[in-house]
Amino acid sequence: MGTTREAKLISRRELLQTTAVVAGSTVFARYFPAALGARAAALPWPPYPQQGGAPADPVAAMRAQMAAAPMETHKLADNLTMFGGPGGNVVALNGTDGKFIVDTFVKPVWPKLKAALDGLGNAPLKLVIDTHWHFDHTDNNEAFHEAGAAILAHENTKTRLTESHDLLGMHFGPSPAAALPTETFKAMKQLQANGENMTLAHLAPAHTDTDIYVHYQKANVLHCGDVFFNGMYPFIDAGTGGGINGMIAASTKLLAMVDSSTKIVPGHGPLGDKAALAKYRDMLSTVRDRVQKQKSAGKKVEEVIAAKPTADLDAVWGKGLIPGDVFITIVYNTL
Repeated sequence: MGTTREAKLISRRELLQTTAVVAGSTVFARYFPAALGARAAALPWPPYPQQGGAPADPVAAMRAQMAAAPMETHKLADNLTMFGGPGGNVVALNGTDGKFIVDTFVKPVWPKLKAALDGLGNAPLKLVIDTHWHFDHTDNNEAFHEAGAAILAHENTKTRLTESHDLLGMHFGPSPAAALPTETFKAMKQLQANGENMTLAHLAPAHTDTDIYVHYQKANVLHCGDVFFNGMYPFIDAGTGGGINGMIAASTKLLAMVDSSTKIVPGHGPLGDKAALAKYRDMLSTVRDRVQKQKSAGKKVEEVIAAKPTADLDAVWGKGLIPGDVFITIVYNTL
């Protein structure tokens, strides 16, 4: 195994260890109700299953908490609808060719999501597209497949879904066969359906090594997956290839594809536009440059955190899943 892969594994391990020192279980607690969060906060990071008072099944607990978020509906075009809330943002293209769905929310939301999709019309579920491998975007793959839809994703997504992963203190085993993509692509895929031309393309490792974007050319809508967290610091999964420089490069590439009228769907957060994506990219670059300067000067991550390089940014960007000190840790360990 080459040094690049080894560096990624070390980075992921260091990220978890350092987060224990600087933030306890802040990230974990933010997903849970106060009672569970308080118990988790007393544990070493990450709070793996069965460890001293942690939820017996933290994955189920996280799914339940995400599922409790209200599902919001936004019409993007006559045949294009965005659903936000309980997991990564979902987009549905509806018409006589069937329903083409990007991402799938978390498992407990399936009945609600299926009812919302049924409300769009009688066309069958035709295809699900995964923007990347994470569970809050692929959790209902199996349910969609059983309802008659094919599943399309980048080839790396299928690989990652066949593996076991430890992510944010949770263990994920391999996905069942019925949840795996039935079709994959390597670089780019063109689809035509319901009067729309869709371009799907792989991005160099950014949030993960499985990221794709989905560009609806006629509607002028771009789904970025988790390369774009609108209005908040992003999580970057170093364990499956993610890194801050890749996030900046991917955001820059996406910016070059859009104009001031483009509706931009983030993986998480509200519907955005070019200005929002530009602000996000600039924030990533600013934090990267500040952290890189201190790391290059030989500062340890604890010292960089203590210097508060995101102090002027946290009020705007630190209100989501990832607080400023944890984002500093992520950036430091992926440089």
